Amino acid sequence: MVTTSMWNEHTGACLRNFDEKEALDSVNGALALRGQIEQIIDQIWADGFDGIYFIGIGGTYASSMQVEVYMRGHSKLPVFVENAAEFLTTGNRRFTDRSVVILSSVSGNTKEMVQLVDRVHQIGGRVFSFIDTPGSVLTQPDKQDYLVVYPKNEQLKFYMVANYLMYKNGEFADYDRYNREMEAHLAQVLVDVEKESDAWAYDYAKACVAFRNEHPDLPRYFIGSGNQYGATYSYAMCYWEEQMWIRTKSISCQEFFHGMQEIVVWDTPVTLFMGEDEQRPLAERVARFLPKVCGNYTIIDTKEFALKGISPEFRGTISHLVMHGVNNRVDAYMELFLRHPLSIRRYYRQFEY
Repeated sequence: MVTTSMWNEHTGACLRNFDEKEALDSVNGALALRGQIEQIIDQIWADGFDGIYFIGIGGTYASSMQVEVYMRGHSKLPVFVENAAEFLTTGNRRFTDRSVVILSSVSGNTKEMVQLVDRVHQIGGRVFSFIDTPGSVLTQPDKQDYLVVYPKNEQLKFYMVANYLMYKNGEFADYDRYNREMEAHLAQVLVDVEKESDAWAYDYAKACVAFRNEHPDLPRYFIGSGNQYGATYSYAMCYWEEQMWIRTKSISCQEFFHGMQEIVVWDTPVTLFMGEDEQRPLAERVARFLPKVCGNYTIIDTKEFALKGISPEFRGTISHLVMHGVNNRVDAYMELFLRHPLSIRRYYRQFEY
């Protein structure tokens, strides 16, 4: 006899939707691309370039912002970030036939990204693409100059590109030591982050959904800076709005005190992402201020995780990946408490365009 209890969801934290082997294989698989990435960058370097442009739309634009702010603080190379839709309408007079675009696409079919590649090729520029889906439009021979097909981890792959570019430019003396650490420890570190944050994520998600049910018209505010601002931006928009249908607003720590602080009251729902890169002091300022005016804030600080095997000087370069791990756990429980599965939301999205 089969009882209905067999089909009930677990109650309490249970590492919901977590596959440890898949998580380890995904990160290690991306790290194993280093030789292929280095070979492509060597060719781009040999051919010369007048600018490196990380261009995306939605979540891939967020990842582009993360890598651009990282390189802006560490490199003299001409590196820029662009939104694909803006590039298609506004253009960029600095972009020439000697410019290189680095992009990522999950589906390989996103309308703006396909049009972007065509526009870049019309100008004469080159395209280095990371595509998750084999056989998609952006994997076709006329759509790419340099191609890596591997699912997920665009944030990690972009940083691998950035690190080797800086190494080639004499700006990353610890490149070999850095990669030894990442290849030995990063996958396990990120798995440990998800395990360590799971129970907290369950309680956080439960509280967020309960508050949302009581205040459906009140947005949740997400704040971050540095490589956490891309996480803040994409998490609010691509996850909570697009996938969960919850109103949000994302803002950078540096802009928080120039508008948003005026409307934060005691019950305003606020979540602050704190990383460990150069812009951490901006987040620390927000963290000091919030308790004075708000009783409904949450601070997620990557500094609280051990990250065993990662040197202190390298922690900031992966803090966005750590935050992503925490948010993976939150997402699993948000879906549980919201009771509208991702499959339903994806069904409706087919009518978007």
